[in-house]
Amino acid sequence: MSAPIIVLWIYIVLLEVGGVVGFLKAGSKASLIASNVFSLPLILSALGILPPGVADGVLALLLGYMGFKFAKSKKFMPSGLMAILSVAALVLRFMLAPK
Repeated sequence: MSAPIIVLWIYIVLLEVGGVVGFLKAGSKASLIASNVFSLPLILSALGILPPGVADGVLALLLGYMGFKFAKSKKFMPSGLMAILSVAALVLRFMLAPK
């Protein structure tokens, strides 16, 4: 398994855990549903069913959305954390990609 795929799996786990925590702590069904919806194309990409560009696009979409939400609310949790994790995942995937 390549390093960019490992980074993607770590991100998927963190995304799913965040959705479950949001549901358990705040009763947010939207958190749970969104984490599952966004994890699906990431999982399919990690398994090689979808091209890697799909995962990068989903990560960029989540970065944009969570970054916007953080800028608007100024609340670090969960949007600020997810924006930072999305940047980290994108950067690591590009840095660790085979040349």
